[in-house]
Amino acid sequence: MLQLNRKGIADEAAWAAAGVGLPQFDLDVVAKNTQVNPQWVHFGAGNIFRGFVANAHQKLLNAGKANTGIMAAETFDFEMIDKVYKPYDNLTLLVLMNAKGEFRKNVVGSIVEGLAVGKERPEDYRRLIEAFENPSLQMASFTITEKGYSLTGPDGKYTGIVEKDLVTGPEGPIHVMSIVTSLAYRRYLKGQYPMTFVSMDNCSHNGDKLRDSVLAVAKAWAAKGLVEEGFVPYLENERKITFPLSMIDKITPRPSEQVQSALKEAGLSGMELIVTSKHTYTAPFVNAEISEYLVIEDKFTNGRPALEEAGIIFTDRDTVNKIETMKVTTCLNPLHTALAVTGCLLGYTLIADEMRDPVLRRFVEIIGYEEGLPVVVDPGIINPKAFLDEVLQERFANPYIPDTPQRIATDTSQKVGIRFGETLKAYVRRADLDPAGLTAIPLAIAAWCRYLLGVDDEGQPFALSPDPLLESLQDHLHGVRLGDAHAPGVRHILEDARLFGVQLYEIGLGGKIEAMFHEMLSGPGAVRGTLEKYVI
Repeated sequence: MLQLNRKGIADEAAWAAAGVGLPQFDLDVVAKNTQVNPQWVHFGAGNIFRGFVANAHQKLLNAGKANTGIMAAETFDFEMIDKVYKPYDNLTLLVLMNAKGEFRKNVVGSIVEGLAVGKERPEDYRRLIEAFENPSLQMASFTITEKGYSLTGPDGKYTGIVEKDLVTGPEGPIHVMSIVTSLAYRRYLKGQYPMTFVSMDNCSHNGDKLRDSVLAVAKAWAAKGLVEEGFVPYLENERKITFPLSMIDKITPRPSEQVQSALKEAGLSGMELIVTSKHTYTAPFVNAEISEYLVIEDKFTNGRPALEEAGIIFTDRDTVNKIETMKVTTCLNPLHTALAVTGCLLGYTLIADEMRDPVLRRFVEIIGYEEGLPVVVDPGIINPKAFLDEVLQERFANPYIPDTPQRIATDTSQKVGIRFGETLKAYVRRADLDPAGLTAIPLAIAAWCRYLLGVDDEGQPFALSPDPLLESLQDHLHGVRLGDAHAPGVRHILEDARLFGVQLYEIGLGGKIEAMFHEMLSGPGAVRGTLEKYVI
């Protein structure tokens, strides 16, 4: 049996026979170089980092275009380091899967250290301090989810952990943003060395979110005299420190049991699926789609890896914004949301299965091609129609990507204003277009309202995905039952411009969506019947 560790991969012939590619560089040399002259620290040791970012850097190492690896730092779930990194010598088995069922497998060895960063792990924290105090460090990147940048709770006040960090200062911080700010302060004290902080999380204006949080912590410390006066100006000096924007797009879902079985059949041992105590779903392998995009604002102060040689796009800030807008408001995210809510209503548990449903496929084709592309923001360096083609023909249809409508339906109230509202605004701005003439986008909004009842198309209750506004939204529909002829509370939802970014009734869509909602409410099978009526 093949073992995923440094000793195990020495048997190159056995791995080749199993169809697995191996790192094409000297891991010992790269580890030593990184120890002496670290260039890249990454926060967030999860699947998208292991399956995309680290693999991109591996391509540089394989080609001799880099000579140091990545230090992975985990501040939230230490079991990632203890159960997924250390037992496998920081190696990851990456399995890329296309819609035809072809697997492409390789061992990723570009991660040379896995660090659990917190007060309980002083040695790991000291190692991270060493890296930040070294002039060679070029960047710290992040995949910590959008919540990782937030310092406040739903009430807008600092969370208890952040409050504590702001009082105690840069010694012994707990929140990830406080830790990062503390490390930046160490770098400032050591020599005011330049470096760049790159958020690679899938959220709008991610670099700005990172910058705002780091500066908020730094300014609070400065106001209390806990850091030197020059620290905040150092962070604000773009000749020293930058926080570029980025756009990332790659599906790296939970580990697949089907992939696990295939790996065992190929002779690999130790491929157990792991669920940590913090509910992280992971494994020694990462299964992911082949498609991947990472676009970064080229604004670095201390050099950077030549990741353009590995397919990463570097461009200006405006283009990053346009690519994000293309993806989030037209060519991917609106389609995902439409499939999520209708999939939950129709009993689907896989996006790929929905794409085999001719009604649902036609539904998202109309949203993308017919209603979205006329107002798409064209970034110039990625063709919107080609991107949309790939989404619908390869990505969503891939049965080997176990992505669920239930996962995508999470926090929909926070997304509908961007995913549908921006297209509606574009229609309002255009004299030659009438938002009231749209069909599939209002149908998707109606389906979301119908989803909020928590009753599927057969009349059976189902669990709604987490959403911060779920309780208040459901209050508007309190007492509504399948078969009711009228549900006046839905109007209160549709009138909320904070949700949708536009006044739906003023642009001629509120009444249409209400009517579609009531059609879906009329009885069992009405959701499918309404979809068929409008899209076939």
